Amino acid sequence: MYINFFKRIIDFILAAIGFVFLSPFFFTVAIVLFFSNNGKIFFFQPRPGKNEKIFKVIKFKSMNDKKDENGELLPFHLRVTKFGNFIRKYSLDEIPQLLNVLKGEMSLVGPRPLLVQYLPLYNDFQKQRHVAKPGITGWAQVNGRNAISWEQKFELDVWYVKNRSFKTDVKILLLTVKKVFVKEGVNSSENLNMSTFTGTPTTN
Repeated sequence: MYINFFKRIIDFILAAIGFVFLSPFFFTVAIVLFFSNNGKIFFFQPRPGKNEKIFKVIKFKSMNDKKDENGELLPFHLRVTKFGNFIRKYSLDEIPQLLNVLKGEMSLVGPRPLLVQYLPLYNDFQKQRHVAKPGITGWAQVNGRNAISWEQKFELDVWYVKNRSFKTDVKILLLTVKKVFVKEGVNSSENLNMSTFTGTPTTN
């Protein structure tokens, strides 16, 4: 009952309350980015959601669009701006994802939405992470995030999918708040500190 009905209602209510509460930060960051990023405030990127349905995740734009001599975007660490680094440090770049939650594309808690190009690389076990809606935070995020391997991350994601409950979600949300305030793990940039997933080697 919680997974199929109440979780969505709770997500919507808490996301709406959170958006109102965080609106001063939202508009302050938006104004600064408008002037520092030549009018570009948001970053939209296709990500796979529940049942691998593609949606566009919304974040504050923390990187510029500088390219190399071949016209390719520079690496993440060379494009993140000073203000972008600040909003990443305090997870302020994640605030717009509350809009994804309100739209029903994401949940407050669930496996983090990863890159679309990873979809063909998942094995059958790892694909189970897409049984649930992706979340702003998740079990992997409060248990190491970028400090753990991809395989460990997927194991944590699938564990969450199989053990979803109101109690588990509350625990994850409380741990997330704690980690944000102590700047531990959960604030590490997904793009700056994560290696690229190239698939899990098969064993004979």
